Amino acid sequence: MQGLRGAFVFPGALRRLLDMGRGARVSIISTMTSPLRSTLDFLLHDWLQAESLTARERFADHSRETFDAVLDTCERIAREKYAPFNRTVDEQEPRFDGERVILPQCTHDARLAYAESGMLSAAQDYELGGMQLPYVVESAANAFFGVASISIGANLLTTGNANAILAHGTPMQQQVFAANEFNGRWTGTMCLSEPQAGSSLSDVATRAEADGADFADDPLGPRYRLTGNKMWISGGDHELAENIVHLVLAKIPGPDGKLVPGTRGISLFIVPKHLVDTDGRLTGERNDVALAGLNHKLGWRGTTNTLLNFGEGKYPVRGSAGAIGYLVGQPGEGLKCMFHMMNEARIAIGMAATMLGLAGYYASLDYARTRLQGRPMGAGGKDPTQPPVPLIEHADIKRMLLAQKSWCEGALALNLYCARLVDEGRTGEPQAAAEARLLLEVLTPIAKSWPSENCLEANSLAIQIHGGYGYTRDFPVEQYWRDNRLNMIHEGTHGIQAMDLLGRKVVMQDGAGLKLLARTIGAAIERARAHPELADWAGQLAQALQEVGEATQAAWATGDPQEALANAVPYMQAFGHVVLAWMWLDIACSVLQRDASLSSPASAGRMGAARYFFHYELPRIGAWLAVVRRRDMSCAAMADEMF
Repeated sequence: MQGLRGAFVFPGALRRLLDMGRGARVSIISTMTSPLRSTLDFLLHDWLQAESLTARERFADHSRETFDAVLDTCERIAREKYAPFNRTVDEQEPRFDGERVILPQCTHDARLAYAESGMLSAAQDYELGGMQLPYVVESAANAFFGVASISIGANLLTTGNANAILAHGTPMQQQVFAANEFNGRWTGTMCLSEPQAGSSLSDVATRAEADGADFADDPLGPRYRLTGNKMWISGGDHELAENIVHLVLAKIPGPDGKLVPGTRGISLFIVPKHLVDTDGRLTGERNDVALAGLNHKLGWRGTTNTLLNFGEGKYPVRGSAGAIGYLVGQPGEGLKCMFHMMNEARIAIGMAATMLGLAGYYASLDYARTRLQGRPMGAGGKDPTQPPVPLIEHADIKRMLLAQKSWCEGALALNLYCARLVDEGRTGEPQAAAEARLLLEVLTPIAKSWPSENCLEANSLAIQIHGGYGYTRDFPVEQYWRDNRLNMIHEGTHGIQAMDLLGRKVVMQDGAGLKLLARTIGAAIERARAHPELADWAGQLAQALQEVGEATQAAWATGDPQEALANAVPYMQAFGHVVLAWMWLDIACSVLQRDASLSSPASAGRMGAARYFFHYELPRIGAWLAVVRRRDMSCAAMADEMF
């Protein structure tokens, strides 16, 4: 396969995509539009006005037709190559035969279909072989794969890895490594955690030492030898592609040979599984990166997750100890470079959690409509002589379905809104672009954490609707819950996201991000007040927004971080509920503008979900913010022995 440059140069990429999409549409129309597709179309076009982006130079070659073709193609691939094998990859976990990792054939087929679609480079420049799609369209299209089988996960980190190299690597690194990830020849990983240092990157102990006197003259970048261990590496070893590009955090020792304490000495390195030349050809030399073991997880079982040893000597390379790695960016700036990828990964995890929640919602909705159970309550109670009714006729089943719908469709809206901010940050006018980037900074912890908590709860309700069948493997909802439980930990735990939000994001630049968010939500409130039906919700959101602002000030009133952050998670829960209420209020405005009489079931359903959120969910923020305001130390003050 050729390198990426020139592989899918416009207009060939879009012509090919349109042909694939038209073929897919015939099949999709014949089976009716899926509920996910209907939701995505509404959010993309009626709410976010994605087609307006085609007025910008970068997206001028696109239209609603090309956007639809992307969604058609991805929906077809997800339906044919992913969905039928979701249970297969859960049951046939990756295994190591001593030389290589064995995965079921369906995983190979799914990855190949995805790579051949061009979606790995969908948002990239034409000259990089991409299609210059808006990121919001790319995100919407990838949603189909998350619903179909998040566990296959064959493309999880490759695009983010390549984007980090594009942002911080040299032109040669971009051409050799990023390009061959975008075209599907190679895959990519993110290697941060170590067995003794999970989220505490200050304790990273992997070393990187200059490789000989000519280390700075290697055309692929300053060349180092890495020794150390990395843990929890998704896609860390497999046979899905001809090479794996590891992005590895390691410390360069000081003049005394010691590692610098803390994060200041951390640098970022490209460490390929197989060494390559400047034309992107494999040299035939295996780098000293060895699989030490596979992690067997609760969920996402179809995705290889590994412990890797760098430089242990299993694969000696070029007569010296250590795995060969190439410095990305400047020494000591590894976290800055890696967090380019981390932020993308966090939003991607939020989307993954959302799609698993939606998968469970769709499954439980179908079950509730077809499963006959119980009789309705009448004036005289239940009449046992009457036939049983579908589950969905019972009020509590409707409550659980509404909760799932409001959480999961609201989370999807949030993630697509964040993707739209990415497009604005890249292509908007200078002031609008700067504001979009700042707003995205504030929303990223919510985009990751809120779906990973609440869409997991949606999966729990999906099991509940199934009753005893829900926790058997005869139905898919137990797998959705297992898969989703990982997302509260993936790419920064819940507590870490909360400390990032309250400890950094809302106070940085003298609170500029929080003030911008308040203005943005305030504008949505004013739009909603133009609709009499939404006036009460608008007032409820305005009050909630004020309470969050007051709680933020109260948390930091003493300036003591220990007191301020003692209740960071309750703060984040309340903050996230306010953000989701904003999403639903703005969506309700779009629904009424499109269908004021709520004549379609879809419009009425969206308004019903918004109503549920304002009646049942937003009132919950009071208890969360109460402990934040008074800087309650009940948890933080507990001594070890008191447990």
